[in-house]
Amino acid sequence: MKAIIKREILNYLKRPLFWLGLAVVIYGVFQQLEPYLSIHYISSAEEVENDYPDIVYEGEVYEGYVPSDDEERHKIWEEKIREELTGELGLSSDEAEAAVGKIRGMEISDACRYLEEKYGYYNAEYVWEDAAYHKGTPEEINSYIAGKLDEHPFSYYFSRKFADFAGLFMGFAATVLLAFLFMQDMRKNTYELLHTKPVSAGQYVIGKTAGGFLVCLIILGILNLVFWTACLIYTKDSGFEVRLTDFLIATALYILPNMLMIVCVYTLISLLFKNPLPAVPVLILYMIYSNMGGRNAEGVYGYYGRPLAIMVRFPGMFFDTAPPPMVLANQCCLLIASVAVILTGIQLWRRRRI
Repeated sequence: MKAIIKREILNYLKRPLFWLGLAVVIYGVFQQLEPYLSIHYISSAEEVENDYPDIVYEGEVYEGYVPSDDEERHKIWEEKIREELTGELGLSSDEAEAAVGKIRGMEISDACRYLEEKYGYYNAEYVWEDAAYHKGTPEEINSYIAGKLDEHPFSYYFSRKFADFAGLFMGFAATVLLAFLFMQDMRKNTYELLHTKPVSAGQYVIGKTAGGFLVCLIILGILNLVFWTACLIYTKDSGFEVRLTDFLIATALYILPNMLMIVCVYTLISLLFKNPLPAVPVLILYMIYSNMGGRNAEGVYGYYGRPLAIMVRFPGMFFDTAPPPMVLANQCCLLIASVAVILTGIQLWRRRRI
């Protein structure tokens, strides 16, 4: 089995496609993560000057946005309603002020309903959603960053975004690279010869699966080192704490089980059809399924993860990222499912032994 694993790793390291895939993954992940590397404490107002809207539904701190607390959000909301009541609906300043005074203290849903029924104003709910983030002053931005970094080091947040995009790019890279894992062995002459060798079904299937998984692990190891180093370089002037362990933990929790499942899918389909290529469309559909959003119990659309998904996404703002519900349970289920697939592959190989 060790010989099989060693052979597969060496074969991949000799292929230009492996290094090309590694370069593409590094470039793609870096393109997505570069804006987060620019986060730093603000020393002057000019650093956050831009043409972006004053309020947005979602905004990143490197764009100059900070979350609005309840008091600030209500203040922004009321001001925008005054502007639109006087501008779009033609109310006088006194009438607009009276309307705002009437809804002050109401629940947002009740206030929106009142404005619709009384004034025919239907945008109040959208204005409230847009007021979730506002352009911050340098003091607000620095206070927000400092508060978040008091809770966790910078690498804790960055590693989650790293797991998000590295897992995404690695899914597609593994789909391409692992097509070669069984390509040679499934050729007719080689396939028949392998079944005559004194290698047990368990040794062969586990060896091939472990070889493919370790190839993915090598790429992920390089990615961890590259982006940990990038974090150190980009944030050295800000004094942010950057820990390699945060990257390793995020990779182990949110990427490695997915890579193992992808290798197992290749193993099962290759042994079932004596051809690894049918696994390519299956995995593409699997990734699309894993990356789909949905609605929660309240009917809010978003990314909440799916059963046995092979991608874990962190779509929230940089300092507000959170794993999807039940993600750790899902990753454990992936490990169990992978073991079941490997055992099934062993049985397939054993039954077809000459």
